[in-house]
Amino acid sequence: MQIKTREAVVLRINELCSEKGITINGLANLAAIPPSTIKNIIYGVSKNPGIVTIKMICDGLDISLEEFFSSDAFRNLQQEIE
Repeated sequence: MQIKTREAVVLRINELCSEKGITINGLANLAAIPPSTIKNIIYGVSKNPGIVTIKMICDGLDISLEEFFSSDAFRNLQQEIE
């Protein structure tokens, strides 16, 4: 199954929260960003989450950007330019 980048980001955030046993609000607290920022990413309001936001999420999860993007979801991305 091929997915787009935004969907892969959402999938990865949900996957990591599940692995760490935290909620979206818990992640927002750990990452020092408003819960609405993460919810906007999850629910598709934010179509292009910035790398700084993703880095803050990684910091909150105590992982590197490399760990965040090291996922099958990112290995199997669909071509964005059509």
